[in-house]
Amino acid sequence: MSESIGSSGTGMKLHTKILLGLSVGLILGVATNLTVGVNNPTVEWVNKYVAGPVGQVFLRMLFMVVMPLVFASISLGVAGLGDIRKVGRVGGKAIGYFFITTCLAATLGLVVVNVMKPWNRVTPETRVALMERFAGDASTRVEAAATTGQFGPETFVNIVPRNPIDAAAKTDMLAIIFFGLMFGAALTLIPSEKSKPMLDWLEALNEIVIKIIHFAMLLAPYGVACLIFAVASRFGFDLMVAVAAFVVTVLLALILHVLITLCSILKFGLGLSPILFVSRVKAALITAFSTSSSSATLPTGLEVSEHQLGIPRGIAGFVLPIGSTMCMNGTAIFEGITVIFLAEIFGIDLTIPQMAIVMIMSVITAIGAAGVPGGSIPLLVGILVMFGVPGEGIAIVLGVDRILDMSRTTVNVFGDLTAAVYVAKSEGVWTPKDVPAAS
Repeated sequence: MSESIGSSGTGMKLHTKILLGLSVGLILGVATNLTVGVNNPTVEWVNKYVAGPVGQVFLRMLFMVVMPLVFASISLGVAGLGDIRKVGRVGGKAIGYFFITTCLAATLGLVVVNVMKPWNRVTPETRVALMERFAGDASTRVEAAATTGQFGPETFVNIVPRNPIDAAAKTDMLAIIFFGLMFGAALTLIPSEKSKPMLDWLEALNEIVIKIIHFAMLLAPYGVACLIFAVASRFGFDLMVAVAAFVVTVLLALILHVLITLCSILKFGLGLSPILFVSRVKAALITAFSTSSSSATLPTGLEVSEHQLGIPRGIAGFVLPIGSTMCMNGTAIFEGITVIFLAEIFGIDLTIPQMAIVMIMSVITAIGAAGVPGGSIPLLVGILVMFGVPGEGIAIVLGVDRILDMSRTTVNVFGDLTAAVYVAKSEGVWTPKDVPAAS
């Protein structure tokens, strides 16, 4: 893509504008809350006729692209594997690694967020007020959320949509994901001359959706400012303390995943010192942190894997491109924690089966959002809606997403490079002794 969501087309970076919008909305909102109180008629008028509508336009533009984004990205991701009968041993190992480590990452994220409980910084009164302010009929939303995660025969039957268009209209994420998986798999099994027009159409749809997301993100600084003002003017500084705890929780989970999961794989599974590994791939990690893009880091990743780790070019050239779109450990951690955090903020106490669904959805949508600039935001909103959390809740965390995006991308790339080492060793074409001496 020639134009990224990370750039606003002006001198100031878009993420800087979003952070500025968050800061302005927060400062004005807290100041309003402390000086004129909650029920001031002027403040209510501003929230109803200015802040509310602007924020809603931004959110509706995100909601608008959720279903086409899910369908196009999932279908293209499956179809991009080529003939599923010919993926072969190396592809199977790589994809298996991606899936298992992403599941472990999402599970770790859920454990950390339930231990840290960043939502405890919000008082019960604030939670009730949030539900009244944003969720409309709170009891209806909680009841709807309670039905998500009740396992039975209907659970599996309902994953298969009777009518995909109706499922999309009802924002049934699981049904659309299933349809996308089947659609993509079917495309790999028909002659290329027949599948190519549909693949071209899906590519075009994907690009169109990305462009719409770009339009929406240009409104993000103003939408975030208005949404945060509406929240802060009513709830003051209480909610912002919880957001700070949320940031700490996500960063802690990312660090633990690297230290516990990925470093253990390197040390005990592959016989490679994690310290040596980091010293050899630091250029790729720095690139990932600075660009917040796994795809942009791919050239550097290929270079360090071949010349700094000694991985054969054939293995690295196969595993890393797939990993840049499928190995999303950090993204799965972020999405799972965000869903649990916002659900609890809005008074929705998720059960263990519901958290299992959060884990599954985090893994699937992390893969689905791969390679789509800004794509994780509408996908995340779609998961929130599944559990009765109002879409407005995304504004609470959107303003602090830049540092989290940089951090989770670094973890994603760390996982990609670890996967390349794993596949190379399992194929018998690499050992730790093949790591070149430091130059």
